[in-house]
Amino acid sequence: MYSEVSGGSKIKFFDGSICLYAVAVLLGFISFAATGKEVVAPSPDRPWSPPGLSQYEAALTNKNLYVQAGTTNVVIDPHKIYSLPELIDIAERNNPKTRIAWERARAAAQAVGLSESTYYPYLAASAGAAYQRQLAVLTSVFPANIAEEDATLDVKWLLFDFGGRRANVAAAKEQLMLANVSFNATHQKIVFAVTKSFYDNNIAQQKVMVAESALAAAQTVGDATQMRLDHGLATKPNVLQAEQQTAQAAYDLEAARGDLSDAQVALVDSLGILPSTQLQVADVAEKHFAADPEESLDDLIDRALSQRPDLVAKLANLRTQQDKVRAARAAYYPKISLEGSAGWQKIDVTAFHDPSFGNSKPGYGIGLAIDLPLFDGFARRNKLKIAESELHGAESELTDTRDTAVREVWKAYTDLKTALHKQATADKLLAAAQSAFDASLEAFRNGLGTYVDTANAQRNIAAARGTLVDTRAAIFISTTALALSVGDLAKPPAENNSESKSP
Repeated sequence: MYSEVSGGSKIKFFDGSICLYAVAVLLGFISFAATGKEVVAPSPDRPWSPPGLSQYEAALTNKNLYVQAGTTNVVIDPHKIYSLPELIDIAERNNPKTRIAWERARAAAQAVGLSESTYYPYLAASAGAAYQRQLAVLTSVFPANIAEEDATLDVKWLLFDFGGRRANVAAAKEQLMLANVSFNATHQKIVFAVTKSFYDNNIAQQKVMVAESALAAAQTVGDATQMRLDHGLATKPNVLQAEQQTAQAAYDLEAARGDLSDAQVALVDSLGILPSTQLQVADVAEKHFAADPEESLDDLIDRALSQRPDLVAKLANLRTQQDKVRAARAAYYPKISLEGSAGWQKIDVTAFHDPSFGNSKPGYGIGLAIDLPLFDGFARRNKLKIAESELHGAESELTDTRDTAVREVWKAYTDLKTALHKQATADKLLAAAQSAFDASLEAFRNGLGTYVDTANAQRNIAAARGTLVDTRAAIFISTTALALSVGDLAKPPAENNSESKSP
């Protein structure tokens, strides 16, 4: 590029390569604009295949796409029987949700460092070189070549901004707290999901055993009915009814086995491993529970309000919005900065047939700058209004979360208390049903009872066994739900609760 000076005017010319480059860029832009209308479906009435879809589909078949750096590859031993603590450990190490929450917390920690960077001076170095050819007019027209080189170091340091930086740093720290407690809440949800799936799996196993017992009882009644028919003490309809009951019991057994299969898949899924993984799970040990919860409802509510991760997160969000309001108000005040620069400049000039001449010199400067926007189209006022509205919303969210926490603790507590009170009744119900069935079957075999009484006793004992299983399941699940609602589930140790910038 060069310029010619003649008669006080300056004209710039570009060489051929630059022109060709500009034409190529222009043609590329026109081509992109022309094809840009084809990036969506041509009509809304049917699905379509967007350009490049096959490449995405092919990429999804690559197993390396799903390998994450730093994850633990948990190997499941198909011959080992896993206890609940072992399953929880597998889920916490392997479930992708924990890594997602952890990475978000790490990003929030870096955001704190980013906000604190505004307290440091800003340094920028720049350098440049230029060549210029001019036609100078004195007594005659002669060419002049000018070569220029320069290097500069600029510094700008914000000294005072009426609390704007402090508010931004405080908001970033509150967001870090929110991310950290959300990370803990993720662990609590995973532990609850694994625990519930573990108990659901055991419940399904016990219901299979109940269904097997019901089938055995139906077959026993059927054999007894057939024996009475052989001795002329029963009718053919009684035998057919017994066969119907046996078929129904067999159907219920298959349904229970299907529910067990679903429960096993749900348990494996809660661990974050493939559903096709073969896994053996320990049985729930028989345990006697107290008639009432150990702690009072008021004590549980007080502890929940002081430690639940979602409440801590809402409080951190409230403080974040308060800091954002302070930062928005600080924008109305001036900013005072220290600015300075130091550099070096060299100029060489060659004119006509004269030898080169020029100059090489350093330069520097320093001073204070005050920046105060006088009018910005009401941008600061609107930002302040937005921040105040978000603050009011955060206040309401904290109140709503508190009320939700109280309701969840109350429900889990009453569910557990009800299940505990049902425990003794369910035991008595099963004992009475077993005695009634044994007596009815013995009387039926001896010709003293009726088929209807025996069939009713058979159904009653099956229902009583199912009631006992459901009652014990309700105790286990309600206990876990109560621990989750209070915030005790997967609670971090006290020594890990100190403030930290990283998770």
